[in-house]
Amino acid sequence: MKITKGDLNGLFIIEPTVFEDARGYFFESFNQQEFNNQTGLDITFVQDNESLSEKGVLRGLHFQAPPFAQGKLVRVIKGSVLDVAVDIRKNSPTYGQHQTIVLSEKNKRQFYVPAGFAHGFLTLEDNTLFSYKCTNYYNKQSEGGILWDDSTLNIQWGINQPKLSEKDVFLTNFNTFASPF
Repeated sequence: MKITKGDLNGLFIIEPTVFEDARGYFFESFNQQEFNNQTGLDITFVQDNESLSEKGVLRGLHFQAPPFAQGKLVRVIKGSVLDVAVDIRKNSPTYGQHQTIVLSEKNKRQFYVPAGFAHGFLTLEDNTLFSYKCTNYYNKQSEGGILWDDSTLNIQWGINQPKLSEKDVFLTNFNTFASPF
């Protein structure tokens, strides 16, 4: 497994070692000890989540506020997504900046998004199966979010009218957002 730092402090890109032959492939999708050693973090994942979406579904930009803040290790099992992490740590020099990365069943990359970031993704294919590990348990009262197409963030999603949940349509703009981090 190869782990490299992302564009913003705290983000990591994980590329597994894949063994392929005529039968198919095999790879270790997660190893806690290797993850902690290479990232320098001392974290444990406590919850796994999964979603299935058709092409053009946008989920996000979401976060869990303290004390239920979550780090997420995200990956795609089937299909592909444009994955986005936005720094919402008030004292960070990269506050309001974002990183995008394509995650797919073909490249098998994973993206670690720590607490203090809003996270979202756009599905690029039908039947995209998205999976992620969380460092804390979900708490409905702690959920928050930022509007996906906020002009201040200037995220290049490559789509004008994604399929959104009712909740995501009414998220707050970044310039009126009060970060809990």
